[in-house]
This record gives sequence, C-alpha cells and structure tokens, in this order.
Amino acid sequence: MKHILYIFGFLLPLTLLSQEDKVLVITDTTVADKWMILGDDWRYQKGDNKLWANPEFDDSTWNEFSSSNLNLLDGKNVIADRGEIVWLRKRIMADQSLNDALVLNIYQEGASEIYLDGKLIHQLGNVSSNKDEVIYHNPFSQVLHLPLEIGKEQILAVRFVNAQFKYPIYYHHNGLIRIFISSLRNANSTDVVKNRRVAFFKQYVNNYNISLGLAILMFIIFLSFFIFFPKERINGYFAASLLFLILFNLGVLSFYPNTGTYFWLTFYFDTCILISSLILLFCFYKILEQPIDLVFKAISFLCFLTIGCYFLYNPDELGPIWSIFFYAAIIRLSLKSWNKNKVASFLFLSSSCINLVFWILMLCLYMGLVEQRIEKFIPFAFMLANVVLAIYLGYAFGRRSQDLRLNLERVQKLSKEKESILSQQKNTLEQKVKERTAALNKSLEDLKATQSQLIQSEKMASLGELTAGIAHEIQNPLNFVNNFSEVSNELIDEMNEELDKGDLEEVKAISLDIKQNLEKINHHGKRADNIVKGMLQHSRSSSDTKEPTDINALADEYLRLAYHGLRAKDKSFNAELITDFDANIGKVNIVPQDIGRVILNLITNAFYAVKEKSKSDIEGYKPTVKITSKRTPLLGEAVGGFKGVQISISDNGNGIPKKILDKIFQPFFTTKPTGQGTGLGLSMSYDIVTKGHGGELQVETKEGKGTTFIINLKIND
Repeated sequence: MKHILYIFGFLLPLTLLSQEDKVLVITDTTVADKWMILGDDWRYQKGDNKLWANPEFDDSTWNEFSSSNLNLLDGKNVIADRGEIVWLRKRIMADQSLNDALVLNIYQEGASEIYLDGKLIHQLGNVSSNKDEVIYHNPFSQVLHLPLEIGKEQILAVRFVNAQFKYPIYYHHNGLIRIFISSLRNANSTDVVKNRRVAFFKQYVNNYNISLGLAILMFIIFLSFFIFFPKERINGYFAASLLFLILFNLGVLSFYPNTGTYFWLTFYFDTCILISSLILLFCFYKILEQPIDLVFKAISFLCFLTIGCYFLYNPDELGPIWSIFFYAAIIRLSLKSWNKNKVASFLFLSSSCINLVFWILMLCLYMGLVEQRIEKFIPFAFMLANVVLAIYLGYAFGRRSQDLRLNLERVQKLSKEKESILSQQKNTLEQKVKERTAALNKSLEDLKATQSQLIQSEKMASLGELTAGIAHEIQNPLNFVNNFSEVSNELIDEMNEELDKGDLEEVKAISLDIKQNLEKINHHGKRADNIVKGMLQHSRSSSDTKEPTDINALADEYLRLAYHGLRAKDKSFNAELITDFDANIGKVNIVPQDIGRVILNLITNAFYAVKEKSKSDIEGYKPTVKITSKRTPLLGEAVGGFKGVQISISDNGNGIPKKILDKIFQPFFTTKPTGQGTGLGLSMSYDIVTKGHGGELQVETKEGKGTTFIINLKIND
C-alpha cells in the first residue's frame, strides 16, 4: 500500500505538469534574423463566440494540435470546412532578452481576426458565418505589428473562416492559414536569405515594376513608329503585344495589395500575357516571312483553351505548360528561317532557348522537383522575347536607313556626273526645241488649212448628195412652166381667131385663162428660184448671221431633197417618211444654212442606217425615217420664260454599238467604208448646234432597234 502511495505521489506532479499549457517564449535569437512559423501547441474549437478571445476563458477542453497549416491536423483532417468559423488559441510570451518589436506575417485563404489578450489587433477581411458576407483577404505581403509585453504570458487568439474561391474547380484544397513571426529589424531587412517572407516579395514586385517601365517605354516608341510610318505594320503589331504586356504587369502589381479578388485578378493578367504572347508569335512569323501554318493555329487554339481551363486548374501551373509550347514553336520557326534571315533567327533562337529552360524549371518547381525559388525572374522571362524583338526591329530600321543613305550618296554622285553632260546637252536641246517648234507651228498651220479644206469638202459632198434631189425638185416646176406656156400659146391663137370673128365675150374668157396660166408659171418659177437659192445657200460659207427661219419648212425641204437624192442614185431604195411638225413653233432665229447642214447630215445618216439594215433581208422590215419638231420648256426654266425648240430625227436601223457611242462626235471618226465618209459630219453638226447656237445635240440608241438624234435649241419668245 505504501508503495502504491509513493507511485501515485510521483505520477501526480507529472500528470499535472503534462496538463499545464505550453507557452511559446520568444527570444531575441529565435527571431532576430529569420521568420519563425507559429505551428506548434495550438488549441482549436469550431463555432463562434467572441468571448473565446478573453485570456481568462478556460480552453482546457479544446483540442490540441500542431501544424504549419493551422486549418489542418497532422492527419490532414480539416479543422474548418469552407464557410465554417474556427477559433485558435496559443499562449505566447516575450523574453527579457528581446530588444526589438515583434511583427507577424500571415498567409491565408479566407478571412481572420487576430486578438491579443482579448483585444482585436488586426482584422484581415470580414469574418462571418454567412458565406455571402465573408470578405476574402490574404495579407501575405503585409507586416503586422504584434504588441507583446516583455515577460508577460499572453493569449494570441485567431478567429478564422475558411473561404476558398469557387474557381478553379480542380484546385481546391482544405483551406490554408499560416502565421509567421519575426523581429521588426529583420522584417525591414533586404537580405533575401534572412527575410524571405518580405524581402523576396519586394524584389519580386520591383522586378515587375522594372518590366512595366520597360514595356511602357517600348510601347511609346513603337507606337510612334507605327503612327509616323503606317506602312511598317510590324511596329503596330508589336505595340499591340506590348500593350497587353503592360496590362499584364499592371494586373500583377494590382494583385498584391488587392488580394480580395484573387481568382479574377489572376484570370485577367494571365489572359493578358497569353494574348500578348500570341501577338508576339505573329510578329515573329511576319519578320521571318513565314506563312501562318498549322503550328501557329495550334498554338492559338491552345492559347484560348488555356484561358478556358483557368476555371478548372491553377493558372500558375498552366502558364508554364503553355509557355513551353510557345517557345518551342519560336525555336522551330527560327531554325526553319535560318537561311533566309540569320540575324533574326539567331536572336529569336537564343532568347527562346533561355526562356524554354526557365519555364521547364518553373514547372519542376511547381511539381516539387526543385527547391530553388526563381519566381522573381518571371517578369524578366516575359520581357526577354520582347526586348530581343525590339533590338531586331531597331537593327532592321538602322540597316534600312544605312542602305537609304548609301543609295542617296550614289544618286548624288551620279547626279554630279550627269550634271556636266546635261549642261552640254542643254543648248543642243534648246536649239532642237526651237527648230521643232517652228516645224510644229508650220504643221499646225498646214493642218488648219487642211481642216478647212476638209470641212469645205464635206459641205460639197453634202451638196453632191442634194444634186439629184434638187434636179428632181426643179424638174417639177419646169414641167409646169413648159406645160402652161404651151397651153397659153394655144389660147392666144384661139383668142386671135375669136377676135377675127368679133366674139369679144369669148376673147375675154380666153384672156382670163391666159392670166391664170401666167400666174401658175410665175408660182412655179418662184418655186424653182427658191430651190436654187437654197442650193446656193447650202454651198456658200456661213455668215454666222441669225435670221428668222421657218424651221419646219427647212426640215421638210431637206428631208425631201435628201430622199430624192438617194433615190436618184439607187432606184431600188424606198423608205417611209414620217413628219410630225408643231405648227405653233413659228419662226426661229438661227443661221439657216448651218442648221440646214445639221439636219441634212442627220437625215443622210438615218437613210444610210435604214438602207444598210434593209440589206439584211429581215422579214417584215420597212425602212422608216421620222422627223418631228416641238416646243419644250428648257430644263430649270419656269414655264412662260425661255423656251426651246426640239427637232428629232429617228430611224429604225441597226443602232449604234455602245463601244463606239462615246466616239461618234469626234472629228474624222466614221464607221462607213473607206471613201464613203470623212468622219466630219457629226463633228461639224455638234459644233454648229453647241458652239454656234448654244444648244444641245443628243443621241439615243438601242442596238438592233434604231437611233434618234435630238437637237435642242434655245429661243426667245
């Protein structure tokens, strides 16, 4: 019994000692030059009660655990599921040897509140049992003050809610919260080995700032090149790539102070770097003069597939995989273009090999195969290809400038050599120009004389067309004159006989008949006289004097004369002549011989057209020429003001082909066989109507149907 009491007395102090809470004593040596993780001797309890932060609260019934991740037990069982709140408590004391302030650094996926002896010292996000009210905050880049009292045992309590993001779907784990402690002096140190928690991050951010500044500078330079030299499109493509690189850097730099939007910021800047890289690859294809092939399309597809996969997998792990394919494609492209452009291929190949090795190491780092932290070089890895491309574009620009300068020097040298030759030839050329000018002036005078002769010949040719018709027209009144003179002669004999008989009444009757015959002779004589005058008027040069003229009578006369003239040459030719004259036109102030020539030319052309079509033996075809006149209000003039007269000459011939319609008014252009036309008729008619009378000469035609020439003349009431 005594032995049992001894044993019990020995074990009781040990039991009480084992139940006594362990206190973490912070000394100067433990935190002076490193960050120590607070992972041992914690107590935890699910639920939520603000009284649990009170140092007098008895947490002896809570569960104990030790883990670097304060949301996991050693067996990897989750303390708090997503959206659950858990309280963590730990006893801590600052040793007398501590001669510097203490600071915390917390890495968490969720939100938390930090209490010291029941007093809230830090609120990181918003902790709530309502998932919609939880505000995520990961202060891994922040240094938080820990106001421990020297030599006093205190309670460090943490109120934590596990609030992982919805995306990526296959990157969820059990939630994370880690708490590190160090001295303020070490937290301000730039030594990456001692102060990896903060100094490494600062170096990481500084590298992104350097990358951002360099990207902005290059963007301004190459955008300016594109604006001033828009034909150099490669500068525009490169500027677009740099723009997305700038957005990427801005997104990364915005990520650290705004960790409450973790996934969407990651999605944004990882998407920007993918688009930037894809445009950059396009620039490589353009510089190396390679067509867009299946590899580029596959990389593009992989790019957008990667963006979509950000919702499923961690973008930080997908990025290296895509980068490996990207730089492998550039290496392939550079090797393929080696013989075409060695400088560009060498630069792109070298930079891509360096990047390929870097991203393979990054992938190994994420897989846990290497321990060397190289994340801080990521911004330089992204910038390397862009810097190399900028170097090459600068080299190419300088080379083109050098070639241009050399070409300019050669041109200047040749110019000096040719200058003496040109000066020697100048006088010779001037003399030849003078001689040639004199010869051209003489040729021009000869041409004008020849043209006048041709115009007169055209007039005489049209006069010849009229000769037969005029002869026919004169023959009619001459026949009347002859017939009436014979009859009158017989009547005189009869009158003499009646005088002898003394029958005065019969004499008077016969004398009346003789008088009527003489009037008819006079009438037909004047008619012949008018015909002769018209012929003479047509043959002489125009006086350019306008006089009131019955344009209907003028048109009708030339229609008949032209028709009879053609019939005199070809007795087999027949055509239907249709006239539709407006009797209200009255007399018009025109140069009659000029307008007569125009009407005659157009009528002659119409007869020629129907005659040519009649040779085709078209069944039921009847050659028809129609001439009409009417008064029309001029376009744009009010009714009652200036008016116009319109003469239309139509035929049902073959029409004018569209391909020559624009040429018919050109001098010397004709479709008639050689020897049958001078090509001056329509040209001269156009000048008479437009220049001589201020009118218009228009043509309407339809192939196979016929042609209508329209003369519009302006007259004053």
